[in-house]
Amino acid sequence: MLRRLPHPGRGFTQGLIVGREMVWESTGGYGQSALRRYRLGAQRAEAEAPLPPELFAEGICRAGAQLWQLTWRERVALRWDARRLEVLDKVPFNREGWGICATNSSVLTSDGTSELVRRDPATLAPLGLIRVRCDGQRVSDLNDLEWAGGRVWANLFGKRYLVGIDPGSGAVTDIVDAKAVMERHWGDREAVLNGVAALPGTGEFLLTGKGWRSMYHVRLAETGAPEQAARLVTG
Repeated sequence: MLRRLPHPGRGFTQGLIVGREMVWESTGGYGQSALRRYRLGAQRAEAEAPLPPELFAEGICRAGAQLWQLTWRERVALRWDARRLEVLDKVPFNREGWGICATNSSVLTSDGTSELVRRDPATLAPLGLIRVRCDGQRVSDLNDLEWAGGRVWANLFGKRYLVGIDPGSGAVTDIVDAKAVMERHWGDREAVLNGVAALPGTGEFLLTGKGWRSMYHVRLAETGAPEQAARLVTG
């Protein structure tokens, strides 16, 4: 861990992206979902836009001039003006929404399974599937996603691990144990790791979780021997 930063509002984090010194965060919950914007290190959000109470917000990403926000079970995605925090459009979405990230040529989404869907960045129309495997076994619970260093990075829902994925083959190339930044929230089972954002041009990341007190600026390091690491994410 390089440094610890405030987590403004201790949001129920579902998605996180960073552009230079500005952070966008998607927070979830029916009647509580929102899109927030704040400066890295700030104590409070400088702008926040609530979602209608029937929508449960999930992952977010920037794709060109667009900011996409998924919803969990409502089968719609929201297109935002990132500067004004205004919804520009709603588009149909064919799966549950969990995580989303933009690669160099497409958008990838997760739905808590071992599959990532490759999508058109302008419409989110599905283009193909990536089946994620580690040592020949499926890696399920893929949640929040980020694109960095030619890999897809995903945190595993309810676990303290992140995996790096080759988008061409679906093979897990890296496994990272986030134990050093895991916060203890006694009696709150929902306070899990969820929020992975690459700091542009640094090879470093921000990590946080649902209702966590802090955000953590980290440099990732692979966990253990390949055989031991594979058991951690597929067992």
